[in-house]
Amino acid sequence: MSAIRRKFGEDYQVVNTDRGMTFSAPVKKKRQRFVEKNGRCNVQHGNLGGETSRYISDLFTTLVDLKWRWNLLIFILTYTVAWLVMASMWWVIAYIRGDLSHGGHDSSYTPCVANVYNFPSAFLFFIETEATIGYGYRYITEKCPEGIILFLFQSLLGSIVDAFLIGCMFIKMSQPKKRAETLMFSQDAVVSQRDGKLCLMFRVGNLRNSHMVSAQIRCKLIKSRQTPEGEFLPLDQCELDVGFGTGADQLFLVSPLTICHEINTKSPFFDLSQRSLMNEQFEIVVILEGIVETTGVYLLINRMINTKWQRMQLISISNCS
Repeated sequence: MSAIRRKFGEDYQVVNTDRGMTFSAPVKKKRQRFVEKNGRCNVQHGNLGGETSRYISDLFTTLVDLKWRWNLLIFILTYTVAWLVMASMWWVIAYIRGDLSHGGHDSSYTPCVANVYNFPSAFLFFIETEATIGYGYRYITEKCPEGIILFLFQSLLGSIVDAFLIGCMFIKMSQPKKRAETLMFSQDAVVSQRDGKLCLMFRVGNLRNSHMVSAQIRCKLIKSRQTPEGEFLPLDQCELDVGFGTGADQLFLVSPLTICHEINTKSPFFDLSQRSLMNEQFEIVVILEGIVETTGVYLLINRMINTKWQRMQLISISNCS
């Protein structure tokens, strides 16, 4: 027993040679992930203080990052409020000039806007001009300079609002998030022998016929650690070499590929045994980036994979004394 401990340390398993007995792997407790399996990061920003105003300064990106329900709500509210405000301004001009009192019955009177004699008609006039429908029943006359100025302001404001909101919706719809659903990753990564070397391996495949242009894959090991100076680094990120020096990280993803990380002296897994690997608290995040061939949009995918041992070797010491 002491010889076994000196040779294998504490990383040995005591098994029974009886065929009726089976080995059960230790059950790992479920914990909160830093990155979910679908690539969503469980990060919430807090204690920002007065820095929340920076989101307003970059309003366009803030709107693009919002969920669809909030985008649609802002889209509807912005147009509704703009329409009501502009229609109210046309109604105010008609009220000040006295167009509402004539009611469109006096043929000798020239109003600012023909056939606008209440708020609904002012609202319809604004919608016709803003949407360039132009039925021809309601129109601005030449004896209303304030109406002409308001019409120019309305055209400029409408162009700005359309460019901002429609551009935001277009960018959000063109994001290739759903393209990531057809890129498959292994549920688990395995540690096994390949070409006489111990390697960490997982697979990635593309379900579509369209290619990923300039596809490149990277791996990050996320693990908390303490420096020799005593500084604690929570969620420290370490790069896993998946062929950066040899060009193996550049993928021609037309068929499923096996990504391999060699566990050598430079690997952060070099000092880990099978048991310590099962008990260690870390995450492996796989980052696949490239350009979608059909749309030319840059795609970035994050996935988290589990780590398991393949062909685990058990040491029987039942006959040792």
